[in-house]
Amino acid sequence: MFIKNYKRIRKLLPPPFSADHQLYSMLFSQHDEPFMPTSSLIDTSIQALSHAREISLKEISNRFKEPPYYPDIWPGEHYKLLAGFVSALKPKLVVEIGTAQGVSALCMKKYLLPASKIITFDIFSYKDDENTILKDEDFQDGRLTQYVADISDDDMFNQYKELISIADLIFIDVTHDGKLEEEIFKKFKIDGFVNTPYIILDDIRVWSMLKMWRGITLPKLDLTSFGHWSGTGVVEWQEPKLGNE
Repeated sequence: MFIKNYKRIRKLLPPPFSADHQLYSMLFSQHDEPFMPTSSLIDTSIQALSHAREISLKEISNRFKEPPYYPDIWPGEHYKLLAGFVSALKPKLVVEIGTAQGVSALCMKKYLLPASKIITFDIFSYKDDENTILKDEDFQDGRLTQYVADISDDDMFNQYKELISIADLIFIDVTHDGKLEEEIFKKFKIDGFVNTPYIILDDIRVWSMLKMWRGITLPKLDLTSFGHWSGTGVVEWQEPKLGNE
């Protein structure tokens, strides 16, 4: 509905200035947000930011046919931040939901420990995406695997839930409508995790994601100023809570 009314909103509330890409959002107070970040979440995020400052993703940017070279843009894009979290957390398993062009997967893979792995899910193979920057050789060492599966589907999720349950870091970059992300979180809450993963969400400042982000009843931190201009949020998984518990 918001997309259908986008032109009307622009007419009633024109942007104060122009940029190459523009989206509508809203600001909300924090004094009435009960699910604030823990000390460990803040400390880990600071470590990730420190790593991000030193990270180079030039060889991944070199795969782009033309600018903008997104992996080199930071802050403003989330690629160095994602790699920073990998460097800080040293995860044995990273799960990405939403392969797309494969940029995030490659950026995170570069900073994985040698024995660690990243698995990425999407509803189509990277080979079917004409804009992919992934190459067959990226998968040859066994540290990166793509599964073609719709994780929001119960049967598909059940097929991979044991694998997902041992993740240390999860990155969700899917439809950004808020609904699919909510469905994925519901499945996480039902099945739980073996470890205590950090979950990074893309586009949390986009209008359709605002309610979903606010509704997460776990420790969380908005890192948009150090991630993607359209919103980057990180969640520390704990036992699910209800209401204002």
